[in-house]
Amino acid sequence: QVQLVESGGGLVQAGGSLRLSCASSSRAFNKYHMGWFRQAPGKEREFVAGVGGNGANTNYADSVKGRFTISRDNAGNAVYLQMNTLKPEDTAVYYCAASTALFALVRATSYKFWGQGTQVTVSS
Repeated sequence: QVQLVESGGGLVQAGGSLRLSCASSSRAFNKYHMGWFRQAPGKEREFVAGVGGNGANTNYADSVKGRFTISRDNAGNAVYLQMNTLKPEDTAVYYCAASTALFALVRATSYKFWGQGTQVTVSS
């Protein structure tokens, strides 16, 4: 069982920045592909960004490309999401998730372990 705990959410004005963190309890953290997802009220959970086990391979949803950066610290068992130039439409609960899947990593169903989520609210 892998426990994931997100932090760093909050209220920010449009154009501002936030950095989300996700701490993992796993002793084999580098074996997991890590992803960030978000869910706004009344909407489905959607992929935001993902990073491979060694941190070299990343991918992003088109809506956040150029504004968000995912990174990981395997020694510290943590993954981060730097969010810049935030927009009101980025408002959602953000979740980090861990996967051992080799493909379809933009799908929530590919991830086995999830954190409890952290709220991000961007005011206009």
